[in-house]
Amino acid sequence: MIEEIEDERNDDLFEHYKIVADKGQQLLRVDKFLLNRIENTSRTKLQNAAEAGSIVVNGKPVKSNYRVKPFDEVTVVLPYPPREIELIPENIPIEIVYEDEDLAVINKTAGIVVHPGYGNYTGTLVNALMYHFNELAPKKEGEILRPGLVHRLDKLTSGIMVIAKTEFALTHLSKQFFFRTIERRYHALVWGNLKEDEGTIVGNIGRSKKNRKLMDVYPEGSEDGKHAVTHYKVLQRFSYVTLVECKLETGRTHQIRVHFQHIGHPLFNDPEYGGDRILKGTTFAKYKQFVENCFTLIPGQALHAKSLGFMHPTKQTFLNFTSELPEGFQCLIDRWNRYGNVNE
Repeated sequence: MIEEIEDERNDDLFEHYKIVADKGQQLLRVDKFLLNRIENTSRTKLQNAAEAGSIVVNGKPVKSNYRVKPFDEVTVVLPYPPREIELIPENIPIEIVYEDEDLAVINKTAGIVVHPGYGNYTGTLVNALMYHFNELAPKKEGEILRPGLVHRLDKLTSGIMVIAKTEFALTHLSKQFFFRTIERRYHALVWGNLKEDEGTIVGNIGRSKKNRKLMDVYPEGSEDGKHAVTHYKVLQRFSYVTLVECKLETGRTHQIRVHFQHIGHPLFNDPEYGGDRILKGTTFAKYKQFVENCFTLIPGQALHAKSLGFMHPTKQTFLNFTSELPEGFQCLIDRWNRYGNVNE
């Protein structure tokens, strides 16, 4: 029996299978066993998964030479194959904060799309990374290094991302995201004054039934959407907005944005979830002009991937990276801080 389990951590980046060997199963290497049952994979990819600890039999990681026996329960986490889109290297400036032979950590600017897709075939982060890797990274003659996406940030969200440079790194990092051992923290400015200093937002996230380009929150346990959990704590309260730190337990599309909209606190200047209009405050023209000026400081939602921590795939050391708020976002915070002090 084979069961494909929907990824609960990062939509459409990983695939998770659970296969139970039948009672007539003859002893067979686990890589061959899986190769016969999973489409669009390779023995090399499966061997990399085993080396990364991503193949588990009866609850324990196994190597690729493990021999499957009757009634064994085999689970495996694999990165999805890249979509068939021609990746064109482009000399686009990117800020790389760390790089070695296995991976790169970048500080993404707001406004750049992560991956080529419908309507965005050029000018993306992947196009920029293709240029950087192939022009600057050491490689064998004729080898083309292709960046492997482990997670994503929305176009208008800034901050820290990790990019895999090898198949092994991609598999190893994918496993960490899938099993929630990655540490991710975001800073967000939301409308309104949150009642509690700390809290957790729980609710399934899935495509909106009214607008398929947007996400919506559905009751926990319902058939709609996928399980999603966002933890937050208040960092600073201003007059009509609040700066929060968010820790993701899951990795759904638009998770922070749609979760805070759901509880009545959309992200400041979020163009898709209602945060780009005045939701709190006074009716005075001076205040309206102040908010309108604040909107111009950032290109979209006030959301920044502040830090990212993970286990290095080959060095087996825990790495943690942080980035400062972009200039516009910091200026936005400073203005709200001054506005609050003036109006106390």
